[in-house]
Amino acid sequence: MDRSDHRARALSFGAAAAAYQRGRPPYPAQAIDWLVPATTRRVLDLGAGTGKLTRQLHERGLEIIAVEPDEQMRAELTRQLPDVLALAGSAEAIPLPDGSVDTVVAAQVWHWVDTERALPEIARTLTPRGTLSVVWNTPDEREDWVSGLDRILHPHGTPRISSVGVGIDAIQPPFASPQYRTVEWCHCLTRAGLIDLVTSGSSVITLSPADRTALLSEVRTFCDTHPALAGTDRITMPYIAHCYRTHLR
Repeated sequence: MDRSDHRARALSFGAAAAAYQRGRPPYPAQAIDWLVPATTRRVLDLGAGTGKLTRQLHERGLEIIAVEPDEQMRAELTRQLPDVLALAGSAEAIPLPDGSVDTVVAAQVWHWVDTERALPEIARTLTPRGTLSVVWNTPDEREDWVSGLDRILHPHGTPRISSVGVGIDAIQPPFASPQYRTVEWCHCLTRAGLIDLVTSGSSVITLSPADRTALLSEVRTFCDTHPALAGTDRITMPYIAHCYRTHLR
């Protein structure tokens, strides 16, 4: 992916904020337990999007600050979570004072980050020995229908670019070497939710209207005909949460 395409996709999500909120999965509790230390009181959800992880952290009684650069995504977050402080900003320009949070989480966003600029900003906002945690939810393609859906979204000749782990190797002192673990889990959604999930992907958002309509039609046909999906409105999507955790030395 060239730089201009990468930037266009990074800035695309606001156009599908409502679909993102409806279709994207939450994060498994076991992953959150590992990503956010028990001693944490104040958390920065960086690149919070529509607040998928923000809500789960808020429900744990933590003090949450959400930072999101996209105005439409941030507006959806505020609509969903009016009690959470949501600020305009980014990983490269965090609108918080030094040493103000115990943990920074970045969910489904680290591959869009300019790590050279972001890591010093994150270190600045963390308390001593504060934690930086990064997580990606990815569909588990060991399930036949999930791999079939992926082939529709990435047909032959279309490069498939995995976001998992992108930018992790840039983490260096004053941070410790990152730890890694995975959590396998499942998310239940409706057929409409699956269409929203597909619609909320940057590679789909940035298609031309005609190409996007054609692709979504193919996805609907797939749902009508695949034995695991046909005739049901309750779909179980298997996921793998890829979790990384480090701390200030």
